[in-house]
Amino acid sequence: MTDAYLYAVRCNFTDPAQLPAWNAWYGGPKMDEMLGLPYFISVQRYEAVALDTGRKYLALWRVERPEAFETPEYRAQWGFAQWTPFIRDWSRDLYRGPAEIDAALDVKEDERLHVISFDGASEAAANASRGRVSSVRRDMIWLEAMGLDRHSPLLGIAKRASGWTAEPVADAVCQETLLAPMMARRRGAKRPT
Repeated sequence: MTDAYLYAVRCNFTDPAQLPAWNAWYGGPKMDEMLGLPYFISVQRYEAVALDTGRKYLALWRVERPEAFETPEYRAQWGFAQWTPFIRDWSRDLYRGPAEIDAALDVKEDERLHVISFDGASEAAANASRGRVSSVRRDMIWLEAMGLDRHSPLLGIAKRASGWTAEPVADAVCQETLLAPMMARRRGAKRPT
């Protein structure tokens, strides 16, 4: 089985008046730039809509290999450009998981992405919590942090119907978020109009 690599960028944006312009930049020039880099395959952006919405935005970039972050091209463009002053609660983590992750990432407009993270937890605490969480959320696909900030040592994801509801897992170590898709692109695909 081949490993899949996922680059997770999470943040909040602090200026509601500039939010439409920021989303247009992220969904346009930023995606164009990133998908033009070596080893970047696709991206889907999400907005937190239920459960723990403490961090509003998530971008999941599929990369071919971990070396994507060592290229001169990546290092030359890194960051949020003119939007940096408005970015808060930012993290970037590189995860490794099973190849079937691609199906879980293909979240349509009438679906949601369910994410379980272990922000700030040690690897041992996250793994212990994952054992407890897995008894309740049996269908999660688990990814292990392998690079960058390692803000959350594990990430669990599952695709849900838009009407899916559940009580949060009673585990103090994990955070659960339900996210709606905002936009998605693949390398070589034209930008939506």
